[in-house]
Amino acid sequence: MSPSPTTRPATATTGHPARLTLSGDLARPALLTVAELHAWPVHHAEVAFECATSGIQHHRFSGPRLYDVLSAAGPGFDPVRRKDRLRFLIAVSGADGHHALLSWAEIDPDFADAPVLLALTVDGAPLDRAGPQLVLPQDRCGARHISGIDAIRVDGGYAPWS
Repeated sequence: MSPSPTTRPATATTGHPARLTLSGDLARPALLTVAELHAWPVHHAEVAFECATSGIQHHRFSGPRLYDVLSAAGPGFDPVRRKDRLRFLIAVSGADGHHALLSWAEIDPDFADAPVLLALTVDGAPLDRAGPQLVLPQDRCGARHISGIDAIRVDGGYAPWS
């Protein structure tokens, strides 16, 4: 069985302060530690992205898929609305103030199925102290790679047909 988020306060088992808050339109909002994220199935991605200051970067990232972690948190899809999950947005915030926005369709296996990671290692080096990094292998530019993620909010509020 895959790990699932809990609503209990997380305690760092490795002495690091990194915590990730999952909130929004979720049945099971959570506060997760990097140690808890290590229990999820690990996926790998070889990524090349352009950085404005240092040119093209090549890295290997590993960690759980964002889709798996958020699915376990129970997004509030309306089963009566056809394709309701397509209106959901995912806002990711880093401790350094950087933000990124994704649509649910980008990470959903029934649609784009992008292998978006909550990376726990980069080039074999652990990110335990800094916290997970959002990695979008499909992005040519690394602007949505967010380091030290501290919050992810799922929002199903966008419904132009309401």
